[in-house]
Amino acid sequence: MRDSGAGTSDAGVGPSDSDRVRKWLGEAAHAPAALPDEGYVALLGADGPELEQLCELADALRRQAVGDTLTYVVNRNFDTAAVCGADRSARARLTALVAEARELGATEICMQGPLPADSDDDHLALIAAIAAAGPIHLHAFRPPEWLDAAARRGVPVATVLAEARDAGLGSVPGTAARILDDEVRHRLNGGPDLPVRQWIEVIEAAHRAGLFSTSTMMYGHGETPAQQVAHLRLLTEIQDRTGGFTEFIAMPWQPGERTTPQAWRQARAVHAVARLLLHERIDHIQAAWPKFGLESAVSLLRGGADDIGGLLVTGPLAPEAGAEAGRTLTVAEVERTARSLGRSTRQRTTRYGDV
Repeated sequence: MRDSGAGTSDAGVGPSDSDRVRKWLGEAAHAPAALPDEGYVALLGADGPELEQLCELADALRRQAVGDTLTYVVNRNFDTAAVCGADRSARARLTALVAEARELGATEICMQGPLPADSDDDHLALIAAIAAAGPIHLHAFRPPEWLDAAARRGVPVATVLAEARDAGLGSVPGTAARILDDEVRHRLNGGPDLPVRQWIEVIEAAHRAGLFSTSTMMYGHGETPAQQVAHLRLLTEIQDRTGGFTEFIAMPWQPGERTTPQAWRQARAVHAVARLLLHERIDHIQAAWPKFGLESAVSLLRGGADDIGGLLVTGPLAPEAGAEAGRTLTVAEVERTARSLGRSTRQRTTRYGDV
């Protein structure tokens, strides 16, 4: 477990802290990814004029890394429990859902959530059924769900991931990461949680199997700025070993609090610092519009983020999609957002290629 640092997750910034932030802003302008931890911790506390300078620096770095194009993917969410089932009627409904997603223009299906313990289905059979109904890119199952799949089959997780790739899996969500610190995870879960070591093992096994993944951080639930920096450092270490991360997504623990000044200050600082620390390792930073709202996501896109994420298309046959059910974005809304930013748009694949 990493050093948890000290202080609160969102401490105020006094005059002496402003001087410290300005010092590290100067350093970051020359070497954004080479600051010591204390530099990034200081920048996470930026406020007022220093926060604006931090976001401007992150935005300039975004332009240098990926240019002035706002990217998006046309995707559809599936909840595992809502679409599983090995009987003929369940499979027919799943095939119809995939066909409907493709008719709506989706190039990706994102499927998350545990397979119910009493389900007659199987992780790999479900993947194969979606692949057979495609062609469409399948982005599926979080690390705990892969551990469950391996346990049900009685094989190592590396084996089940390789088999899933062969069955038609394209990539895995790098979610369930929360904060990669065992003490924080235990406290947040009210008891034992998936250890950091195992989360890393599953993600690296997926990368070694030829599957890429997103990387994420769920912040704002009592962790310290030092723990946030340590989390980002761990992501860079994994990326140095595997090169398997395509993007970084920061999400607030309690989205409903995003409108408070301190919560919004923290959101902007987290995205900007991530752009600096991950520079030349993870090019794409997503502004998670379902978590922040589209208007707030625009501000994040002015402060280091370059991607708006998925449209989350739905149709008459749409299954329950968890916390994001009922939230969709249109291409017209993305284009209006891009115009407000002075950027062009590009529909991308899951791996950021051209559609």
